[in-house]
Amino acid sequence: MSEKHGSLSINSQNIFPIIKKWMYSDHDIFVRELISNGCDAITKLKKLDIMGEYEIAEDYEPKINVEISPENKTIKFTDNGLGMSAAEVEEYINQIAFSGAADFLEKYKDKANDDQIIGHFGLGFYSAFMVADEVYIDTKSYKEDEKAVHWECDGGTEYSMKEGEKKEAGTTITLFLNDDSLEFSNEYRVREVIEKYCSFMPTPVFLNVENAKEEYETVEKDEVTDKDTVIETVVEEAKTEERENENGEKEVVEVSPRKEKVKILKRPVALNDPNPLWLKNPSECTEEEYKEFYRKVFMDYKEPLFWIHLNMDYPFNLKGILYFPKINMEYESIEGKIKLYNNQVFIADNIKEVIPEFLMLLKGTIDCPDLPLNVSRSALQNDGFVKKISDYITKKVADKLSGMCKTDRENYEKYWDDISPFIKYGCLRDDKFDSKMNDFILFKNLDKKYVTLPELLVKEEEVEVVDENNEPVDENKEEKEKKNIYYVTDEKQQSQYINLFKEQGMDAIILDHRIDPNFINHLERKNEEYRFLRIDTDVTDELKDNEEVNEEELKKNEETLTELFKKALDNQNLTIQAASLKNENVSSMLTVSEEGRRMQDMMKMYASSGADMSMFNGPETLVLNVKNKLVKYLLTQDESDKKDLFCKQLYDLAKLSYRPLAPEEMTNFVERSNEIMELLADMK
Repeated sequence: MSEKHGSLSINSQNIFPIIKKWMYSDHDIFVRELISNGCDAITKLKKLDIMGEYEIAEDYEPKINVEISPENKTIKFTDNGLGMSAAEVEEYINQIAFSGAADFLEKYKDKANDDQIIGHFGLGFYSAFMVADEVYIDTKSYKEDEKAVHWECDGGTEYSMKEGEKKEAGTTITLFLNDDSLEFSNEYRVREVIEKYCSFMPTPVFLNVENAKEEYETVEKDEVTDKDTVIETVVEEAKTEERENENGEKEVVEVSPRKEKVKILKRPVALNDPNPLWLKNPSECTEEEYKEFYRKVFMDYKEPLFWIHLNMDYPFNLKGILYFPKINMEYESIEGKIKLYNNQVFIADNIKEVIPEFLMLLKGTIDCPDLPLNVSRSALQNDGFVKKISDYITKKVADKLSGMCKTDRENYEKYWDDISPFIKYGCLRDDKFDSKMNDFILFKNLDKKYVTLPELLVKEEEVEVVDENNEPVDENKEEKEKKNIYYVTDEKQQSQYINLFKEQGMDAIILDHRIDPNFINHLERKNEEYRFLRIDTDVTDELKDNEEVNEEELKKNEETLTELFKKALDNQNLTIQAASLKNENVSSMLTVSEEGRRMQDMMKMYASSGADMSMFNGPETLVLNVKNKLVKYLLTQDESDKKDLFCKQLYDLAKLSYRPLAPEEMTNFVERSNEIMELLADMK
């Protein structure tokens, strides 16, 4: 007969509604909590054995069994750990929030380390009442002189306790599910939850269905063990075939000998891996093991680029593996996943206090037993220690990348296009990461070769810096001119400018990712000695033929062309620049100042998707090459209407080399091109 006891020892009235609704954000978390408690009980028993206070049997196999019963609407959690005596049930269960783990560590603090004690008897156990109307505990202590205990509670503040019938040491917790939680009596739902939270618990976890139909498997006779339940012996008779021998005669040949196999009850298979890869020493892990672990954990069958194995014991305990997937897409659409564990117990995905925001673009696992978790283990408590962990992870990632750039440049360059958005994003978000990575950012030049910023600046310094009058600049002056680094955002669109640069032996870098505009602004703020200019920002002196230029004549031609184009285009605000370019085949170019273009790009970024992008075009300068035959024709005294036609065509050609034409502009351009071809045909 059960003995009725007084109320549970609690500090707040009506704590169960709080537990059920507010303590845990996800109701399925009770599975993690109860399995964690079972792991604790088994870990404690092992430690007692190590310390000589208990002797574990030779055939002892630690395990946790989860059993569901759709008929009875129950779910049971059974462990074969150290169990509890009646006094311990009073202390650890009836006094809500008393930490069994903390008490155990205090008692054995001189004999045991605090690793692997991962749960709380107390509030962790009471998460069961989020899904259950009633909970039973059947437990027996490892101490032989202690009797088994049966405990019941229906979710109120009263409980009953009596002597139990359990024969073996350990604990079974039975949950009678409420009507809103019957999903947890479904095998597939419970399997899903166990795989979510308990994939790497340190003790094997098994799942079975009460009264389920028995399943069988067939194994070789010599593979049968004492633990297998043998059903019958299965004989596979020898297989023969009729074949032709060397003499052309047919004969029967045995191709498979007679075999005896054994039919046994299907062996239970644990749902978890108690020895995850991150617990191993990096030197013991093979490349294939890293890739297989990645596939298993993230269900991603595209191979990661490379990985970082974190393995730290001091000043805090942290292990894990961070994988670099291919992420060469728009950075805001990248979705990584960092799984955070506490002693192999899954806590959450992407906790920002531990994982810097930019690292969440990666995929990986991090296990830190020292994390100061709150009572539900679903969030971190505020602690300066957490910031140290975050800084350490950032440092290890930066060390890996910079080290690869120094010692494995070939692979670093091979991965660069995939990892550059992540590195640039990290530099924008984290000052320490930025400082470490500043000299290891790669830029691809027009020849598709990679250079770092220091290498790029050294190359720039080899070119004599001149002023606007083509006079050498004194580099010892107090105010030095900033060094220009030219860049390309669209190789196809800006191909004319690229060809001009290549003809003069000039170089530029490719910055065609959406993160690059913000990134170069960031670099300029940090490094005041240089500036980034898009390749079509201006016509540089290196592209001009200044040796034979008559400045007075050039100015006169510019005035003539300005009047001509403003009239033809009906645009009085257009800026015209006459220039003598070395390449005579280039007739016209369009340039926009770097500041104006950046403002233009920023306005486009904030525009609605349906907005007309042409409305954000910045102040443009039309550069006309006076050495080109078409421009020379415009400078003649010919009063033909063809000049208006050519002015419009040259302007659109210049725009085409700078940006796509708007629909109406393209229509006019095509019609005008047809008209010009007709004129040429008539001339012949």
